[in-house]
Amino acid sequence: MITNPGASAAVSRHDETINRLPATFLWGTATSAYQIEGAVAEDGRTPSIWDTFCQVPGAIDNGDVGDTACDHYHRMPGDVALIRELGIDTYRFSVAWPRVQPHGRGPVNPAGIAFYERLVDELLAQGVTPWLTLYHWDLPQELEDAGGWPVRDTAHRFADYAQLVYDRLGDRVVHWTTLNEPWCSAMLGYVEGVQAPGRRDFTAGIHAVHHLLLGHGLAARRLRDSATGPLELAITLNLGTANPATDAPEDHEAARRADGLGLRLYLDPLVHGRYPRDVIADLARRGVALPVRDGDLEVINAPLDSLGVNYYFSQRASGSAEDGSTHDADGIPVGRGLPYGLPRTATGWEIMADDFRNLLVRIGRDYPGLPIVVTENGAAFEDKPDADGHVDDEDRTEYLASHIAAVAQARQAGADVRGYFVWSLLDNFEWAYGYDKRFGIVRVDYATQRRIPKRSAYWYRDTIRRIQQG
Repeated sequence: MITNPGASAAVSRHDETINRLPATFLWGTATSAYQIEGAVAEDGRTPSIWDTFCQVPGAIDNGDVGDTACDHYHRMPGDVALIRELGIDTYRFSVAWPRVQPHGRGPVNPAGIAFYERLVDELLAQGVTPWLTLYHWDLPQELEDAGGWPVRDTAHRFADYAQLVYDRLGDRVVHWTTLNEPWCSAMLGYVEGVQAPGRRDFTAGIHAVHHLLLGHGLAARRLRDSATGPLELAITLNLGTANPATDAPEDHEAARRADGLGLRLYLDPLVHGRYPRDVIADLARRGVALPVRDGDLEVINAPLDSLGVNYYFSQRASGSAEDGSTHDADGIPVGRGLPYGLPRTATGWEIMADDFRNLLVRIGRDYPGLPIVVTENGAAFEDKPDADGHVDDEDRTEYLASHIAAVAQARQAGADVRGYFVWSLLDNFEWAYGYDKRFGIVRVDYATQRRIPKRSAYWYRDTIRRIQQG
């Protein structure tokens, strides 16, 4: 049993850098509704695209589903108490759209919203700041049946839903995030088909990008207009660096395209009120156009109080295929990611704390005046519990220490990073990976639903305490 583990030399070497973080720094953890709540058919909740996608043969490892997950819907008070016991001051959670507004249209579901009212009240009672995300990928299935994010109407439905949630929680919640990782929703869900709803249509994915951003802007406007007290608005993007694999011109071009579709396509309209010209030209060469109407970019360019950044890994960009060709059979330039040859996590993602630092510095340089909060960062490893279920996860502890040190280094280099939220509080349903990949700093024994803090949880607790006490 691990109760007060000492830090290894590999972890302790980061202490001096981490200690430079200010006492006012936010320390959080994050989850999402579908990944932990379970209770998918209780209290009026209707199916989301993930409920549907989980039924597709072969879509989820081991045929896993989110029907029970961590049973957070029934165990919420204990989970909040655990957050407080670990000294974590901010909790980022998401609201399940089909729980609050079944079918994606119509009035609020009283039983559904009541769960989040209880959650917020419990957090506040425990002295934990709630950080609410309105959309973490669980689109009501009926809206997908009507066209999903590739159609404009979904953006308006999202704004209506955001208003319903704000009307009930706006008096207690200050921090609001509209969308989590719109790149994943659009590209993994509508282009690559590896996440819900599992479509493979490049044009649909690009249209989804615009409508997701439009939905963000429409929701932000609604919340600003409704606010009678403090309101901090954000959007969360998953971002990475895009470095050319070699000095070859085609690799530099591939890096430019990857950076355009992965970072600038989102941040430029959000911050500067325009889409990048080179990305628009790239899309035009593929016969695709963003479905922009007059006034859309003004809506998307709604003022932000902070930017949420989720970071896990980066890749080198190559503009040539394995056979040396630079264009595919359709004449589209090749763009593929290559590894750096660094150690990997259990998901196969390379561990790249230096790139994380570089990314934060770059955002601070290219999008100045926008405070950053790291809203997700963490890693899955092959956890090996002892006889009591405890996990001596030194690998995860080292990962967190190196990445928090990277945040401190980025701050020293001028990036206005104000907080760090570890992904995730709990082992959970990790999307297409099912339950095999464990990201939590707290182990979940899925057979009993017992929560068991890992070594990393205690290290995180002690680090928070040390920084806050100066």
